[in-house]
Amino acid sequence: MIFLLRRAAAVSALIAVLAACGTGRSPRAAPPPVAAPPSRPATLAPGPAGLTPVFEHGPRTRRAVALTFDADMTAGQGARAAAGERFDHPRLISTLRALKVPATVFMTGRWAEQYPDQARSIGRDPLFEVANHSYSHYAYTRDCYGLPTVTEGRMRSDVERAYAAFRKAGVADPLPYFRFPGGCYDRRALKALTPAGVTAVQWDVVGGDAFESDPDVVARQVLDGVRPGSVVVLHCTRSAAPATERAVRAIVPELRRGGYRFVKVSELIAAAGSGARTRPEPR
Repeated sequence: MIFLLRRAAAVSALIAVLAACGTGRSPRAAPPPVAAPPSRPATLAPGPAGLTPVFEHGPRTRRAVALTFDADMTAGQGARAAAGERFDHPRLISTLRALKVPATVFMTGRWAEQYPDQARSIGRDPLFEVANHSYSHYAYTRDCYGLPTVTEGRMRSDVERAYAAFRKAGVADPLPYFRFPGGCYDRRALKALTPAGVTAVQWDVVGGDAFESDPDVVARQVLDGVRPGSVVVLHCTRSAAPATERAVRAIVPELRRGGYRFVKVSELIAAAGSGARTRPEPR
């Protein structure tokens, strides 16, 4: 019985092919698969009153940690760079590559202008992602570690000017993430940046590497502070953070021994629906 059914099916298929040939038509081919649209970086929904959302850390249920590095250079430091001060840190980037540690670099537009080859190299390396740290590295609030300030009317253009500097340097896909200079922000700043469509990224672990010369101090502060889902803030500036590269060489193997996996900020933000933390709206 099974043999007869199979034979009947084969005959039916042959008849269909002959009929198609008789009409000059070929049997219809299956349509080609539709290419999946390119993935887009995860962002957070606007906060209360439609303000720019602020991300602080990922879910505490995953032993993942994001190392972030601020590539700082203010708009007024060109003369110091021309005199030989180094605001870059290529050895740090080389160490991250050698250790195969993904990281998010929050870059100022002025830094990208000063070091376009390095900005392009970082931006094109799949190990890293580039995010916005303003163009000028001027503060978006008053009384922020002595930084000069950006007026409310120029906050959005300061962010957009940084993106323009990234594109000019050859950074193809900077992410829609923004870190306030000094980490200082208020409701006025969040409102001013709403049209820019960025997610503000803070941190829950301060590396303490700014102007610190002892790598053990930096490493211990990071290792003592990290929890699942943490975002660690460090710096990618040789003159202002001379111990960072040596600290990273101590931090990475220790966290890996503790079962931690290194991820980019975008992965933690993508997990926002399963427990990521956003800071409450400032007054």
